[in-house]
Amino acid sequence: MDPYRQRPVQKRRIPPFVILIVVLVAFWWLFVKPDQGRFDFDAVPRAVTARGDLAEDEKNTIELFRITSISVVYITTTEVRRNFFSLNIYEIPTGTGSGFIWDREGRIVTNYHVLEDASRVMVTLADQSSWKATLVGVAEDKDLAVLQISAPVDRLSPIAIGESENLLVGQKVFAIGNPFGLDQTITAGIVSALGREIKSVSGRTIQDVIQTDAAINPGNSGGPLLDSAGRLIGVNTAIYSPSGANAGIGFAVPVEVVNRVVPELIQHGRVIRPGIGVAVANAGIARRFQIKGVLVINVEPGSSAESAGIRPTRQVIGKIVLGDIIESVNGKAVSSYDDLRNELDRYRVNDEVTLELLRDGKQIEVQIRLEAVV
Repeated sequence: MDPYRQRPVQKRRIPPFVILIVVLVAFWWLFVKPDQGRFDFDAVPRAVTARGDLAEDEKNTIELFRITSISVVYITTTEVRRNFFSLNIYEIPTGTGSGFIWDREGRIVTNYHVLEDASRVMVTLADQSSWKATLVGVAEDKDLAVLQISAPVDRLSPIAIGESENLLVGQKVFAIGNPFGLDQTITAGIVSALGREIKSVSGRTIQDVIQTDAAINPGNSGGPLLDSAGRLIGVNTAIYSPSGANAGIGFAVPVEVVNRVVPELIQHGRVIRPGIGVAVANAGIARRFQIKGVLVINVEPGSSAESAGIRPTRQVIGKIVLGDIIESVNGKAVSSYDDLRNELDRYRVNDEVTLELLRDGKQIEVQIRLEAVV
């Protein structure tokens, strides 16, 4: 073969993707290219339309938030743990919640479940100052707790106390709190229902709970529920939601319970319960004997129940003789220990109540003075 023989010249082919790009650019230029004439370089912002005055309910909400939000606090909790390998102690965040200033002595009210298992609690006021809190007392059955901070008096604005016994379904309410850690948030709604019951952390029933559709989310717990006058009518304590977020059903412990329990926590660190000094049968025994009411099993010596002549259950010649069955307290029917406990909780130590008893098949009434029980 002749090494000097000239090889045929090969024509270079244009890659297909280059052809595709050229076609697309041509298409865009012919059919999609923006019309330069539609731009107006002299365009200016439009004039603002005059709004007029705010509606009266808007003014009320704004004023309510301005006055009351300074009484609402942000609560953060941490738990102390020890490293398994190094044995070093460290703190981890366990949760957040809300609360409100109770008095000028620095007492803060919140939910018990906000503080449960916490080793350290910090309270942040509306002015963003943070204070270490100490625990004054808790009422697990009512899901309430009281904290103490050492903030100066001029930074403490106690919340206004209202009433919940005269609430009406449909009236407007407001919730202020710190949902999802977003402090100073207000939501509005109505009283959806009254007289609801929910379970507390201890498993006891909290009665006469307020149901509202004001948005309550995680972090709102312990914050105030307010009426349109900005007064405390309840403490937001729970939501009903499969997802854990607001679903339009929230619950608040009524202010009458709060105003009764908090002073006792401040005075004694615990709730001084009114009782009568009896031990009662559990639900299983009541079902076994088909009892409608609260069966008295034992009467404590020297108690109010003994003074009133209440009879305990006893064994006579190999058979059980049932004691008195408590059917009502001041006309309110009771069918379990929970019912009895809740009815007695409406009163104070040394109050007198009327018990309707079933004794030997006959109904009798006895007057009894309530005593302090643990």
